[in-house]
Formats: sequence, structure tokens, C-alpha cells
Amino acid sequence: MLDTLDRLNAATEGIDPPLAVVDLTTLRKNATDLLRRAGGTPIRVASKSVRCRAVLAETLGDTLTESDGFRGIMAYSLREALWLVGLGARDILMGYPTVDREALAQLAVDEVALASITLMIDDQAQLDFVRAATSGAAPFRICLDVDASLRIGPIHLGVRRSPLRDPAAVAALAATARRRGFAVVGVMFYEAQIAGLPDTSVPVGWVKRASTRDLAGRRGAVVAAVGDAVGPLQIVNSGGTGSLEISSADPVVTEVTAGSGLYVPTLFDRYRAFRPDPALFFALPAVRKPAPKITTLFGGGYIASGPAGSSRVPLPVRPRGLGLLRNEGAGEVQTPVTGRAAGDIAVGDRVWFRHAKAGELCERFDRVHLVGADGSGTAVPTYRGEGQCFG
Repeated sequence: MLDTLDRLNAATEGIDPPLAVVDLTTLRKNATDLLRRAGGTPIRVASKSVRCRAVLAETLGDTLTESDGFRGIMAYSLREALWLVGLGARDILMGYPTVDREALAQLAVDEVALASITLMIDDQAQLDFVRAATSGAAPFRICLDVDASLRIGPIHLGVRRSPLRDPAAVAALAATARRRGFAVVGVMFYEAQIAGLPDTSVPVGWVKRASTRDLAGRRGAVVAAVGDAVGPLQIVNSGGTGSLEISSADPVVTEVTAGSGLYVPTLFDRYRAFRPDPALFFALPAVRKPAPKITTLFGGGYIASGPAGSSRVPLPVRPRGLGLLRNEGAGEVQTPVTGRAAGDIAVGDRVWFRHAKAGELCERFDRVHLVGADGSGTAVPTYRGEGQCFG
């Protein structure tokens, strides 16, 4: 990684930080490894973990639709999905329900978008909302989000997403949706307790194995029940960067989702099944020296979402041996760093960091610099740089 950072530093030495950089060589290697791990199952790219059109095009081609083993986008906002359709994308699965009335009204009268975007639901109330927000009976494509968490008695292991779990309940909602004029085209299972947990302990390993066994039977039962209710499904989506091998091994799964595995933030450092390399970094400038072994940097308070704690804080990686001050951390306007290398950092020097999550860093920068193997670089806009903010 330090060799990569030396190359990225040299390629951007004429650009004033703060700045964000993607190493294209590593990004492409990570994309290839994701395809290997998926074992031939198409990979849908999670846009929330990318948030940069040029990087989406790097994996999905200029049409943002399909290239090699990557096929389609999982969007996090309906406004985002509509924007992407306007740029050429033709296969977008919403990862979450929406109650954006203006966006739904726009979708209802756009034939191309109706054919390209699949809404996500898990409750009849969402069907009611969609119909109330739109005139007529537009043939919205929908996918049902199914709870993929592990339950042991009263214990819930996984994220809180869908109330749908039992095959009969999923099938009943699918049948209701079809009667109301919706096109039921898929089901989704996101097993966060497998995909999103680093292999940090024996209990984590046990949870992952138990979840895999549970889903191996339940996922197929749900797909069969929904198929009996509404006919064959086009989409059976599952997985995440941390569980591609497990999800793609299930014969009922038609596609898996990944996004963080392209950039590789620090939350993906401790997985046993794969060893990708980080491709996304950011640099901050040193602006003052309050003490011999402390250097203060400009900016840096890019804290990741999720439970507050050390795992959500950016990690200084070059020079080596730096750490954040316990009482200050990464600050809104300044970030002090300390450690054996801090004394050697001069005012005007750079310190390189990795973010804890993937696409969230792009909300802090209007552009990222894509650097090739030869050291050549191109600045491309993030979502934010294109004037897009979807929440």
C-alpha cells in the first residue's frame, strides 16, 4: 500500500489538498476479484458505496448498465435512480423503499424509467403510498425486501430492515401487489450479519455459519412461495461485498450486490475470505505544529455512519505510525496527529488517510482524482461535484 501511496502522492503533487484519489490499478484488480468471488453470478453495483459516475462507468460501461460480469445498479434514492436513467442506465434496483412523492410522480409518467427502475417494498402501506402519490395505475416494477437476519429465540442478529420473513407472508404481499397492478419481479435478501461483519472473533464465525445454514433453506422456500403466487421471478438478489461466495453458491440467487469492495474502506480489512487492497484515499495538508510530536492538519472530520466508535474514524496511513489524539479525534476543521512520524512532518506536507466506509467520502469532495498505473491522473466529479445530493 505504501508503494501505491508514493505513486499517488507523486501523481498529485501539484494539486493542493484536501483531495481524494482513486488508484485505478487497484480498483480494477478489486473488481476482478469481486467477479472471481461471485463465481459467474452477475454483480449489481451498490451506488451508495461508489457515488461517482466515472467509477460506476468503470465497472458497468459507459451506459451504466452492464459490462463483463457486472450488471445493473442498486440505487439508494429514487431521485438518484431517475438521474441515472437520464444518463443511460437501464437496470436499477432500489435498495430501499421510497416515499418521495415528486420522484414517484415523475417515474409514473416516464416509460423508460418505468422499464428501468424496480422499486423496493416490504409492506402494503408502501403500495398504498405509491398509488396515492401517483395518478392512474402505472405498472411499477417492484421487488420485495425479505428479512435475512438470524433469529435465535428472542435474539435478533442482523440489521433491522424488512418485517417480511415467513414465506407465506412474502407470497401474500406479492399476490396483493399483483392484484393492485404492480409487476412483482423479484425478492431481495441482505444478510448483513454475514456480509458486514469482519472476522474478528470465534462468535462472529459462529453467527456467519449459522446464518448461512438458515438462509440456505429459507431463501429457497421464499422464492418458491412467491413464484407460486405471482409466477417466475426475474431477480433474486442477495449478498454484499463480505458474502459474495456464500450468496452466489445458492442456486436460487440470480445476482449478488457489491460496492464497497471496489474502494475497500477500513471496515473491510479483517475478512478471512478475501484480501482486497484499498483503492480510495484522501490527503490532508499540515498547517501547524502545536508541539514537537504533534502536527495539525486541515479538515478531516469525515466520520462514517453506523454505531459511534473507533471503527468509524478515518485512519492515517502515510507516513506510517501516526494516530489521532484521543481527546480531539478527526475534527470539523482541524485534525491533530501524533506518533513517531509526526515530528518529521513539516507545514505544507501531506498526510494520507483511508475512510472507514466507501462512498461516504465522496460526499466530502466534489471530485476524485483517478490515477493510472503510469501515474497519469484525471479529475472526475463525484455525485456532489455534479450537483447531486440524494441524502
